Amino acid sequence: MARVAVLGGSFNPIHYGHLLLADDVLEQLDLDRVLFVPAAAPPHKAAAGLAPAADRFAMVELAIAGHPRFAVSDIELRRTGPSYTVDTLQALSASGDTLFLVIGSETFLDLLSWREPRRVASLARLVVIPRSGSAFDPESAAAQKVLREIGVDGGFVRVEPGRPLPPAGVVLVHATSLPLSASVLRRRVREGRSLAFRMPPAVIDFVRTHGLYRTEPA
Repeated sequence: MARVAVLGGSFNPIHYGHLLLADDVLEQLDLDRVLFVPAAAPPHKAAAGLAPAADRFAMVELAIAGHPRFAVSDIELRRTGPSYTVDTLQALSASGDTLFLVIGSETFLDLLSWREPRRVASLARLVVIPRSGSAFDPESAAAQKVLREIGVDGGFVRVEPGRPLPPAGVVLVHATSLPLSASVLRRRVREGRSLAFRMPPAVIDFVRTHGLYRTEPA
């Protein structure tokens, strides 16, 4: 049975920030694999400006090529309707692997707006990444309310080098954060500006070759 981090998102496009975060989580939690899961139809994001799902999947494939413990799944692309995380975790749990769901701290605070958040927390252990420069406080009333509502015992726990992870609780991982955002990268494409050192060269070539992000979303 493998220990697998599930990293979902639109990846519109994937960039070095995503990859560095995934590598940090892999190392700090001593996992077997990070599974990237591109969303076909993210329920919390507008479709305007979203590259075709097949293109976003292909860019993730290119970005992780050669990394022995990175993988990508098309599970949400093969499913019709909105890409609800609870459905994805339910399907992935059939493998018997121990699942860790990686989300940002802002997403965690918004978790109660998700479909079946309590079920999400029962299917995978939550791993929360505080955004660099954010004021996320795990002891705040907002954070504690989410913990209560999703029924997680053990509160927030931190990774301590050389010590086993406590058996319960939401895991806080302070991963390396690069000042990159997909929206800024899309704007740079429209403006004809450099993408170098922000995305893997193969992804840059794919964006250029397929004419992605050239126009302002309607």
